[in-house]
Amino acid sequence: MKKLESRHYVFLGLFVVILLTMLLNVRLEIRVSPETQKMYNYIDSLPEGSVLMVSFDHEASAVPEIKPLALSILRHAFKKGHKLIGVSLLAEGTGIGYRLMQETAGEYNKVYGRDLVYLGFKPQYIAAILSMGESIPETFPEDYLGRPYTQFPLLDSVKNYDNVAGVISIADGSLTTHWIEYAHARYHVPVTAAVAAVMMTTYDPYISSGQLHAMVGGLRGAAEYEKLLKIGGSGRRGMLAQTSAHLYVIAMIIAGNIVYFLRRNKRVKS
Repeated sequence: MKKLESRHYVFLGLFVVILLTMLLNVRLEIRVSPETQKMYNYIDSLPEGSVLMVSFDHEASAVPEIKPLALSILRHAFKKGHKLIGVSLLAEGTGIGYRLMQETAGEYNKVYGRDLVYLGFKPQYIAAILSMGESIPETFPEDYLGRPYTQFPLLDSVKNYDNVAGVISIADGSLTTHWIEYAHARYHVPVTAAVAAVMMTTYDPYISSGQLHAMVGGLRGAAEYEKLLKIGGSGRRGMLAQTSAHLYVIAMIIAGNIVYFLRRNKRVKS
């Protein structure tokens, strides 16, 4: 058996720290940012029964960060009695979006076809966004499971963006930009976003200009949103694991420097 090296003990220590932190259920004090509060206020202020389009514009690799964000948004919308239409501009996000919407609808006893419909994926995202501005039923004649658009009561009065209160893009990349540049700029539908933390600075100019109405991002954003909803969730747990890991790494850096200087002083003296 290969002898364990110091780096192996470092990784083992990281595992133990995260495990103990999660088992002890340490409580983090989370301060809600203005960006997250604005996103919450937007959904909260819409009249009950408003129709929102939720677009899952992300890859499967982003699920650990995107899922807590998506669940928070979906839970808030269903809690407020809004109707949701799900779509996807990336093939990888299609099945994930369908499962998340179905899972959350079950928590709030929402009925498919009346409270939510999932239309699925449409290639050529710019063309799809523009096409829905003219006619959603022509863009998606069937839902994700192949049932006719006209079969669902929710969609009876939904013809284009004029019948949608807003679009929420759940993204790990730049696809939200296309919703802003085509859906908002041309058809004036409000666009909001739930994005990976690394993309938040990319969308800051759109927030400042008012082209992007509101944005929430990263695990911290998910944890803040869960706090506003007064529910537990994977956002808070993820932040707990992330915070403990960061503190551990800082401690290891400090310890490593102390050991380095002690050994150097010892060599100088000898």
